[in-house]
Amino acid sequence: MILAGLIFTLLIGGLFAGLLERRFKGIAKWISLLALLFNMGQLIRIWLGYSRNFLIGTNEKMYLVLRKPWIPEFGIEFHLELDGLGLVMVMLTGFLGLLSLLVSWNHVSKKVGFYYFNLLWTLAGIMGVFLAFDLFLFYLFWEVMLVPMYFLISIWGHSNRTYAAYKFFIFTQLGGLLMLLSLLGLYFIQGSESGVYTFDYWKLLETSIGPAQSSWLMFGFIIAFFIKLPVLPFHNWLPDAHAEAPTAGSVILAGLLLKTGAYGLLRFVIPFFPEAAQSFALPAMILGVCGILYGAKLAFAQTDIKRLVAYTSVSHMGFVVIGIFAFNTLAMQGVIMQLVAHGLSTGALFILAGILYERTGTRDLEKLGGLWASVPRMGTAGLILVLASLGLPGLVNFVAEFMILAGTFTASKLIAAIAALGLVGAAIYSLRIMQKVFYGTEKSKTSISDLTFMETIIIAAVVFLLLFLGLYPSPITKTVAPSVQEIISNTEKVKIGEVHQILYEEITLEAANGDH
Repeated sequence: MILAGLIFTLLIGGLFAGLLERRFKGIAKWISLLALLFNMGQLIRIWLGYSRNFLIGTNEKMYLVLRKPWIPEFGIEFHLELDGLGLVMVMLTGFLGLLSLLVSWNHVSKKVGFYYFNLLWTLAGIMGVFLAFDLFLFYLFWEVMLVPMYFLISIWGHSNRTYAAYKFFIFTQLGGLLMLLSLLGLYFIQGSESGVYTFDYWKLLETSIGPAQSSWLMFGFIIAFFIKLPVLPFHNWLPDAHAEAPTAGSVILAGLLLKTGAYGLLRFVIPFFPEAAQSFALPAMILGVCGILYGAKLAFAQTDIKRLVAYTSVSHMGFVVIGIFAFNTLAMQGVIMQLVAHGLSTGALFILAGILYERTGTRDLEKLGGLWASVPRMGTAGLILVLASLGLPGLVNFVAEFMILAGTFTASKLIAAIAALGLVGAAIYSLRIMQKVFYGTEKSKTSISDLTFMETIIIAAVVFLLLFLGLYPSPITKTVAPSVQEIISNTEKVKIGEVHQILYEEITLEAANGDH
């Protein structure tokens, strides 16, 4: 029941935070903190157990499994499972969720209880997405994480928050609707084949789907996940949502919600539709490369620091797309490293942008400058984070992008070479942040305070992980290796099947010609 506990701790904590704040002022954030600390404790315990027991001589696919009947008439179960991929993603969710709470601690003054309710329910939905192995349950959690995020943006966001919230909701709901149609298609095809209608992941994985049906069903999932990543040209909602969201909302959006799209591609698209996915690989990689270059170009053109960081996400997620569709172990392990690296570095950049806005009252790069002398700790933090973003060796972003490019090179040398230009773009837009904010002539005579003790601890925790995983990525690569191998094995079966078909046709032709 530990898997259910990870989700229900957040759901129940959010309910209590929302209900008790009116009666006991200030209690909501403490309830939320306890819920998140409890979850982190459980996640660390799971991680230690996984590292100690599961990676040593086991043939099991999953480390933890929970199955409970829910709506048996429709083949729906409360079915949660955890493997290495899921473990990395829920650990990232717990860590960034805790940071999101801490950056909100003294900065939420209206509807405090409702704020923490939405924060915890968003995190619970994300946690559920990474754990659900019943597709109906997966879709339920997919929707659960969207609604509270809409409220976080529309109530606690900046001046244009209503427009940004509507745009975010419409884009993601449209993708969710297409995914629901594909999900139901799988459900009915499985039922007509076996006579048993179910949403179980493993049973649906065995469904035989024709090439035409497979392509249509795959695109329903792909569009939903491409919107969430986001992939060009489905990225339009992201800059507005980031620019208008509160700091915690931006951290969750960049660090976690975008990752659900990549997770969906890895967990559902490639295993369910291996042949169709391989047929779509080249167009997908072209979209990924276009996103890398286009995101870098637009990031450099921004004057709003939050919009700049938002467009860097479009560029970085392009690497994720080409890595997934390269279909090899090295690239896919690099993809998961990139999800972690981007979540940490970009989440921290949004925290820094929020701190700057709170101190200076502006996010306009043209109105900032020369701040290093007055805020050296903030300047140092900014320098490390932008160096991580541009992929400096020694930090985890470099490891991730190097693995993706090396893996992609074996699939397409041209794609890898063009994608590598994104690293040049990353250096340009990342260093521009330092130049505009911390170097040059100070444009404001108003003195601002440096990072507080709590802010220093938050940034230092992120920097430590960026450096530790950059020098020693093995905890991630070893943890996800069995999951990646399972994903790759599906595509290898397709390739082996194609080879067998070719050999069969050649033998048949030779036999018909009398050549034995």
